[in-house]
Amino acid sequence: MLNKRRKVLLVGDGAVGSSFAFSLLQNCGIDELVVVDVKKEHAEGDVLDLEDVTPMMMPASLRTGDYSDAADADIVVITAGVPRKPGETRLDLVNKNTKILESIVTPIVNSGFDGCFVVSANPVDILTSLTQHISGFPKNRVIGTGTSLDSARLQVGLAKALDVSTSDVDAYILGEHGDSSFAAYNEATVGGKPLLNLPNVDRDQLAAIEDDVKKKGGQIIRQKGATFYGVAVSLMKICRSILLDENLVMPISAPLSGQYGLKDVYLGTPAVINAGGIRQVIEVPLSDEELAKMKNSAKKMNEILLAAE
Repeated sequence: MLNKRRKVLLVGDGAVGSSFAFSLLQNCGIDELVVVDVKKEHAEGDVLDLEDVTPMMMPASLRTGDYSDAADADIVVITAGVPRKPGETRLDLVNKNTKILESIVTPIVNSGFDGCFVVSANPVDILTSLTQHISGFPKNRVIGTGTSLDSARLQVGLAKALDVSTSDVDAYILGEHGDSSFAAYNEATVGGKPLLNLPNVDRDQLAAIEDDVKKKGGQIIRQKGATFYGVAVSLMKICRSILLDENLVMPISAPLSGQYGLKDVYLGTPAVINAGGIRQVIEVPLSDEELAKMKNSAKKMNEILLAAE
């Protein structure tokens, strides 16, 4: 087992995919990365660029390929899809990206792939659920990036407002990676102390920070066309925990099976990730108001899933 080659297949070599590959090569000690993209010449150029990193970081074999290369991969990462345009919600992308997803997942499963799917294409909660449905894989082996990026944005916002390091902030955005998400302030801590008990924090300020978190992605898209660094590192951390069996806890698109009183839906919540995929889904204690928001998020996801089927 110790000599098993660590192999990742990346589907989609746009801004998110290439940023993820760059982070993966620096942090995960993989043996092989295969890049699949409809723009093959671009992918080939990216591989040539990325392989120059390996002598200065960690040695790895890089090449372009196709879906059949998933046969012996540990992880398939899916970033391919139509990106969100200014003014467009993530849920607007469902019809566009569902067909793309089917064309990817089916041949990968047919290759004999038996690892973990990790999805970041939007709307990520919906597409993660559809990946599981199309593949027929156990739910613990299909993971979406979920609210990991949103939670990072919340930690940045709180750290700036309170003038502390982001490493001192432990706070999550839960629910949909999108408009119905919410900040779980009830259990948030700063420096190990409950956020809501801090003397220099008020509800209006927290509401403003939460609102800024929801608007940040749109602002970045307006100003530079796309967001990719944060979600790329989130993807890397998920993959590293699978490859190295780290038992990392982070907020992801996880399959709920009774947590929050919800079932049969992927939503953003903390989970433990290891070599088998999702080892455990963690239910965060929520206030009544927060629990209502979580259930509202699930309702919106289910409505979209029913429309997509």
